[in-house]
Amino acid sequence: MRTLSTRHLLLATLFAAGTAQAGTVNIESWRVDDKTLWEEVLIPAFQKKNPGIQVKFTPTAPTEYDSSLTARLTGGTAGDLITCRPFDKSLDLFKKGQLEKLDGKAGMENFPASAKVAWQTDDGKTTYCMPMASVIHGYFYNKKIFKELNLPVPKTQAEFFAAMEKIKASGKTPIALGTADQWESNQTVLTNVGANSWKGEEGRKALIAGKAKFTDPQFVAAWEQLSKMGPLMGKGASAQTYADSQNLFAMGKAGVYPAGSWDIAYFNKEGLDFGAFPPPVAKAGDQCYISDHTDIGMGVNPKAKNKADAYKFLAWLGSQEFADLYTNKVTGFFSLSNHLISVQDPVAKQMLDWRKTCKSTIRLNAQIMNRGTPAMENELWNVSSQVLNGKMAPKEAAAQIQTGFAKWYAPQQK
Repeated sequence: MRTLSTRHLLLATLFAAGTAQAGTVNIESWRVDDKTLWEEVLIPAFQKKNPGIQVKFTPTAPTEYDSSLTARLTGGTAGDLITCRPFDKSLDLFKKGQLEKLDGKAGMENFPASAKVAWQTDDGKTTYCMPMASVIHGYFYNKKIFKELNLPVPKTQAEFFAAMEKIKASGKTPIALGTADQWESNQTVLTNVGANSWKGEEGRKALIAGKAKFTDPQFVAAWEQLSKMGPLMGKGASAQTYADSQNLFAMGKAGVYPAGSWDIAYFNKEGLDFGAFPPPVAKAGDQCYISDHTDIGMGVNPKAKNKADAYKFLAWLGSQEFADLYTNKVTGFFSLSNHLISVQDPVAKQMLDWRKTCKSTIRLNAQIMNRGTPAMENELWNVSSQVLNGKMAPKEAAAQIQTGFAKWYAPQQK
């Protein structure tokens, strides 16, 4: 009996050690819509190569994520891996010691410097989240309407507005866009169409350096485009929500839809025959720029209960396998890694291919410019909506944003 008991004790000890080593990795996220994907595709793919490691994806509603995560991190109950918002939200967590430094960690070598900027300190010396995916902005267009009216896919702004007038004359709504929710006015309209005007990163960085102002012609030109778009939005646009715009375009009642690539899946589900084109340039032959916005990253909780396995999972997130699965299963979210990926969805492939000819930039005010009062993001929602609604002139919009920026940002006070 003594020998048997000793043997049982040895087996129990070995089993306990193995269990402790494997453990469970808990992932915090706001991407509630991706829960099934993680549970049925991504986690099983990881576990195939890492048997014994349990992974749980525990998302929080997007509107509650930031406050809930902060409370859990402060209370020591947060998960091992933290899905990171771009720029200041995650930078604040890092400054509080709630995200680990990731420089030199396995998987990080697969990302270019441009992909890491959304999750780095201002001096670029420390990276605290692994880049996962970006979203791209442009226009979706209804292929049936364009074919019926014999409209070419516009490449210049003149061609774009000429096409919109023909759609309007046909009795259909040219642009599926409303201003009730306001956020689209900035995130899928101003920073989408304006990138060509201010030359992407060149213009964005000039504002941060204090070498350009919002009242300069290249920025006013962006609001001038919005001013022209306003009368093409259709009746009742000021009361039209984001969901209303989606529905209008999905039902085939509008010619184009200022889009984020995340909307591809919705219109695919609705069975719409649509394509995409990048924001038109001012004149033929101009260099094109696209808003290719760094959107999702992944960081490690310094107080992770299973840090060793969390790093194993993070390394897998930097792999070719993950990049391919995520890009093709979460349609409209594009891997930021250097891996070559064969994109299966035709519209997603169209948008990703824009990177070959257009220069990428992030949303204009995403880095540094949202840190003061008044909050620039909300200000841009407000003034851009008013310009679209015909209630504010482009130069007024530019002046209001510039005044607010200069109130708190020293490089703009020179």
